[in-house]
Amino acid sequence: MNDTPNFTYQSIAINTQHSVSFIKSISELSLKKFLILLLILTSSIPLFSQHQHSFHIPDSDSIKVWLKNNNVASIGIGTIEDGKLNKIIVQGKLSPDKDAPFNAIYDVASLTKSITTYLTLRLVSDGNWDLDEPLANYWVDPEVSTDPRHKLLTSRHVLSHQTGFKNWRWQHSSKKLTFDFEPGSKFQYSGEGFEYLRRALERKFDTSLENLCDSLVFTPFGMKDSHLVWNKEIDSTRLALGHDASNQPYDYEPSLQANAADNLLTTIEDFGIFGVGVMEAQGLTSEVFDQMITQHSEVRDKVGFGLGWIVFNNLPNDEYALFNAGSDEGVNAIILLLPKSKRGLIVMTNGDNGRSLAMKILAKSSEVGMEILKRF
Repeated sequence: MNDTPNFTYQSIAINTQHSVSFIKSISELSLKKFLILLLILTSSIPLFSQHQHSFHIPDSDSIKVWLKNNNVASIGIGTIEDGKLNKIIVQGKLSPDKDAPFNAIYDVASLTKSITTYLTLRLVSDGNWDLDEPLANYWVDPEVSTDPRHKLLTSRHVLSHQTGFKNWRWQHSSKKLTFDFEPGSKFQYSGEGFEYLRRALERKFDTSLENLCDSLVFTPFGMKDSHLVWNKEIDSTRLALGHDASNQPYDYEPSLQANAADNLLTTIEDFGIFGVGVMEAQGLTSEVFDQMITQHSEVRDKVGFGLGWIVFNNLPNDEYALFNAGSDEGVNAIILLLPKSKRGLIVMTNGDNGRSLAMKILAKSSEVGMEILKRF
């Protein structure tokens, strides 16, 4: 750690007791709102730092207690201040017999969509992709080929979650990819849309999504520990295994095919660097960045999707926020970016119970964090 003086690292092992979905659909979060708020408001930890323009992160002793009480194996927290990743905290266990290092590798589920979004917008900025060109020019899924609405589907619809698809096709009564409504007419969260976009991109550029992300996102940002597909370069000794609600590890099944919506492996440091780059609009034109942060679809009152990000406007201190969350079996993660003040918060956990812990940290981090949770 001595060769990385720009960051403050904490990596503290704890002995936890043996002990899903964060937002497979964004609307699911509201079902837990009351219990999460109750948990937050009845805690004895101070709600915010007295310095409203910096994030308050609980001390290591508090985090230890929270991990134990919530049966969460480990947690990684990163903060961005003044446009720089300034703190990384990792505590807990990768697996029952292995402590989590500061550079633990986490699966971050739907935070993958942030990477696919940025790749797409980088291609648009470079003049190599059109947000409003029909994806049918490059790919048509056989299950919607006879529905004329497939000719309307664009990247803009995908990134703003207005494709008309369920989150996953198996969730439809037909068990097939199906349009529930005309693309662009309303919001419906969908991972299938991102996979549709992946196939179009791969067909257009005749290469894999992994290669595209390596060339246009991971390498330019310096994200050396980020991968969409398992490979021999990944240090498996740093992998945070997912844990169930009793804090028992799940069997790990590596991803051998890139998924545009899911399964990114990354570290707090890598994703923090990415967050800084997003706020700096690295590789994006100002016009494309403005489209990214503009609400294109309404999730509910005061909550809307821009391109690839949930956008919150009219926050305390005249802030606006970009937010994403991810959840799978044994995985819960969030990222919050405040481009105006150049601040950010990243939280990653490897447990089914990590949802409430991540949201508790979000709410206690700042006035902005609490306001965001209230809006859900």
